[in-house]
Amino acid sequence: MLSFSIYKGLDMPLVYRGFKGKFIYYGIGSLGASLVFGGLSGAIFGMYAGGFVSVLGVVGGLFYTFQKQKNGLHNKTRNQGIYIHPVRLKISIFHAKTKENSI
Repeated sequence: MLSFSIYKGLDMPLVYRGFKGKFIYYGIGSLGASLVFGGLSGAIFGMYAGGFVSVLGVVGGLFYTFQKQKNGLHNKTRNQGIYIHPVRLKISIFHAKTKENSI
């Protein structure tokens, strides 16, 4: 029997400075957006306003990303309780008979 070695390097999620998976890109996006908005506000309102908007955007964006990461990789609803789904299966007897007699 043939045996193949399995590469285990891809089993672990991508982690960078506490961010995992898609949240790495969320963090990079918040950094980029805060720099753009900080530069625009700096050009319009002044250097100190631009620096303030940049720092506030970076801190706020990374904090928001860390909070979203605590909820998990996917958006899940965490409903409590027991749910019973009704069965709405309708079997047409007429359709089954016409298939048998059509040949």
